[in-house]
Amino acid sequence: MFYRAIHRFKLGGLCTLIAAAAMLSSCGGQKDHATPAAATSATPATITSAVAVPNLVDVIKADPRFSILAEAVAAADLAGALSGPGPLTLFAPTNDAFALLLAELNVSKVQLLADKALLSSVLSYHVLPAKVAKADVSIGKAITTLQVGIFKVDSVGSDLVVTDGRNRTARIIQTDIAASNGLVHVLDKVLLPANKTLIETLQTKPDLSVLIETINAAGLAGALNAAGPFSLFAPTNDAFAALFAELKITKSQMLANPALITTVLNYHLLSSRVLKAEVPVGSPIKSVQGSTFVIDAGFVITDQLGRKSRITATDLLASNGVIHVIDKVISPPLR
Repeated sequence: MFYRAIHRFKLGGLCTLIAAAAMLSSCGGQKDHATPAAATSATPATITSAVAVPNLVDVIKADPRFSILAEAVAAADLAGALSGPGPLTLFAPTNDAFALLLAELNVSKVQLLADKALLSSVLSYHVLPAKVAKADVSIGKAITTLQVGIFKVDSVGSDLVVTDGRNRTARIIQTDIAASNGLVHVLDKVLLPANKTLIETLQTKPDLSVLIETINAAGLAGALNAAGPFSLFAPTNDAFAALFAELKITKSQMLANPALITTVLNYHLLSSRVLKAEVPVGSPIKSVQGSTFVIDAGFVITDQLGRKSRITATDLLASNGVIHVIDKVISPPLR
C-alpha cells in the first residue's frame, strides 16, 4: 500500500507538471500569478505487530532441556492447565532429571508416559498456584502445590535445595524464567509427592522401632495414619532406654500400661504440621495431650517436668505430617 501511494503521488505530480507547461506555452511564456492548489501529502502507514509472550507450555517446548517434560505434560493432558491465565510457578525437571527418575523407578520412558495417573500427580506436584519468584520463596517452610502435597526449599550454601514428600532432594539450578502466566524454576531431579504416612515413615527407621512398639501397644497406629496433618516428636530407642532407667521399669512393664503410653505419646504429638522453620521458638506449644512444652533457639525442648530433650533431626516429611527426632522422651505432669 505504501508503494502504491508513492506511485500515485509521483504520477499526479507528473500530470500537474505537464498541465502547467501547456498553460505557460499558451500564454506566451508569461508567469501565472494565480494561487497554486495546495499540494497533497501522503503519510506512510505505520506497521505495528504485537509480540506474543510465551506461556509456561511454550517456554518448555522451546527449550530442548525440557523435551521429556513437554512429552509428559502432553501425555498427562496438562497442557491446557499450564497454558491458562495463572499465575503459576512451574518447577521444571530437565531431561537429565527424568533420566535419573527412570533409573530410580526402574521403568522406561514409554512406561512412565503411559501411566497417566502417576504423571498427573507428579507433574501437578511441580506446580504452585501462584507466581513465586526466587526472592519470594519461603525458605524452610511448607510449600503447598497444585497436587495438594507439600515440599520445602532450603538455602544450602549458595544453592536452593528442594526436599520432596519422600525426603528426596533436588537442586534448583536456574530461577525466574518468565512466562506470560507465571515463572519457571529449573530442577536437576524430578520431585515425588509423599507416599507414606507417619507410621509408615517411622517403620523405615530402625532407630525408632521402640516407638513403633509403644504406638501399637497404645492402639494409636490408626490415629497416626489419619489425614492429619500432625507433627510427631519421635524419641529414639536410646531415648526410651534412658526413660526405662529413669523410671526403673522394663520395656515390657511400660508396654503393659496402655493408658500411660497414650498420655505420654499424645504429649509428643501436635495437631498441625510444624516444620523446623515454623517452630514458635520460646512460646508454649500445645500438644494433643493438652499440656504444653517449649522449644528454645537451640532446638532443645523443655517439658512440663523441667526435663530437657534435644531435637536431633528435623523435617522428616510424611503424607500426613512431619517427624522431628528427639533424644529423650518428654513427659507432661503425671498423676
